[in-house]
Amino acid sequence: MKVKVRPVKFMTLLAASLAVWMVTLALGSSTALAVGYDNRPSTENTLGLQVKSAILIEAETGQILYDVNSDEPLPPASMTKLMTEYLVLKEIKEGRLDWEQTVSVSAEAANTLKEESQIFLAAGDTHTVKELYIAMAVGSANDATRALATQIAGTELAFVEKMNETADELGLATAVFASATGFEDTTVISAKDLAKLSRLILINYPQFLEYSSMQDYKFRQRDKDPMVNFNWMLGTNINKTGLKHLAYEGVDGMKTGFIKSAGYNFTGTVKRGDLRFISVVMDTSSMSARFNETRKLYDYGYATFEKKTVLAPKSVVETLETVKIKKGKQKTVPVVTDKDITVMVKKGETPNVELVGSDIKPESELVAPLAAGSVVGTVTYSYTDAETKQTLEKTVNLVTSAESEKAGWLRLMFRAIGEFFSGLFNGIVNLF
Repeated sequence: MKVKVRPVKFMTLLAASLAVWMVTLALGSSTALAVGYDNRPSTENTLGLQVKSAILIEAETGQILYDVNSDEPLPPASMTKLMTEYLVLKEIKEGRLDWEQTVSVSAEAANTLKEESQIFLAAGDTHTVKELYIAMAVGSANDATRALATQIAGTELAFVEKMNETADELGLATAVFASATGFEDTTVISAKDLAKLSRLILINYPQFLEYSSMQDYKFRQRDKDPMVNFNWMLGTNINKTGLKHLAYEGVDGMKTGFIKSAGYNFTGTVKRGDLRFISVVMDTSSMSARFNETRKLYDYGYATFEKKTVLAPKSVVETLETVKIKKGKQKTVPVVTDKDITVMVKKGETPNVELVGSDIKPESELVAPLAAGSVVGTVTYSYTDAETKQTLEKTVNLVTSAESEKAGWLRLMFRAIGEFFSGLFNGIVNLF
C-alpha cells in the first residue's frame, strides 16, 4: 500500500524559517547564541553578555549598576589571588611583613605542577616579598603565591584558614577558599563578593594598583623575556602590538583567572575622571572574550550613569539644626553635615533621598568649650534605585558649625540656680 504524504509548500517553510531567524536576531546573543567556556550556557541578560555571572559596581559607593546572577558561588580560578594579595598587603601594613624582606622559597611552593602558571621557583631560592608579589600580581605565578602564603602562615593549609577567617570578617558570605591560588574548583565565591573584596582592596590598600597596572616584569636578569600581565585590557596596552585592540582607557587592574570548570574570568577596574568602576565576569568562552564582555559593562556604565550629590557638605538638617551642650555661653550650638552624600543615577534623573535615622551624643558628652567642626553625632539617609531596587544607606557626621565658648562661673551659677528652682516648681506642680 502506498501512503500519501501531504507535500509542504516551499514558500511556507521558507517564511517560517525566516521568522525564526529574525526572532533569533532580535533576541541577540543574550539567549540562543550566548555560551561560556566549553559551550556552557550563559545567563540571559539585557546587555547580551556571554557570561554565567557578572556585576558592575561604582567603586566609591559600592552601588550596583548592573547584575547578572551575581549571587551564585562559582569557581574563581586565579581571581582567588585577590584574597592572597589582600592578606599580603595587610601583613605589610600591620608591620609583620616588609616589601624588601627576603623570602626563602619553601619546598611546598617549589612543588608546583607543570600545568600551573608559575615563575619556576626552586626550593631555597631567595626573593624579596615585592618580587614575589609582582610575580603573583602580573604573571599569576602559583609558586610565588604559595611562597608568600607559607611565609605568612607556615603552610598553605594554615594560610587558607586565614583566608576563610578573613572572608568571614569582611562579610564575604559565599566565599569558600581551598587554596591560595584557586587552581582547584573547590574554591568558590560569587561575583558580588569578588567585587566587594576588590573594593575593600582599593579602599584600604590603594598601592595595589601600582602592581596590578604593570604591563610586564622581568623577574630574573637571566630570564630571556619578561612576564606579561595577563590583564590584556590595561589602558597602557594601547601602545602594545597585539594587545591594543583589547586595551581600554583607564583600566589599571585587577586579576584574571582560568581553569576548565571556571572558564575565563576577569575582575577588572577602570577609572575615567573621578568615576571608577569595578567589574567581574565569570565563565566566558576565551581569553579575549572576558575582556570583550567587560568592555560592554564599562561602555554601559560610562554611557548610562553619572554621579549626583544629593546632600551637600555643610548642610543644615531639618529638625536637627542645633544640639544641646553643657557649660556653654549658649545652651545649644548649630550643627551641619561634615561631608556630602553622592549616589549614581542614570543620566538626567533626579534621585530622592530620605532621612531615616540620627544618633546624637548625650548632652553630658558635649561639654563646652567645643571647637568648630567637633563631631556631635550622625545622620543616616536612604536612597533606593528605581530600577535595581537596591537600597543604599549613607551615614555622615554632624559637626558644630561654630565655636562654642565655655560660660563664666557666674553665668553657670545663676543657670544652676534657675534650673534648681524650675525643677522644684515642676515637682510641686506634679503633686496636684
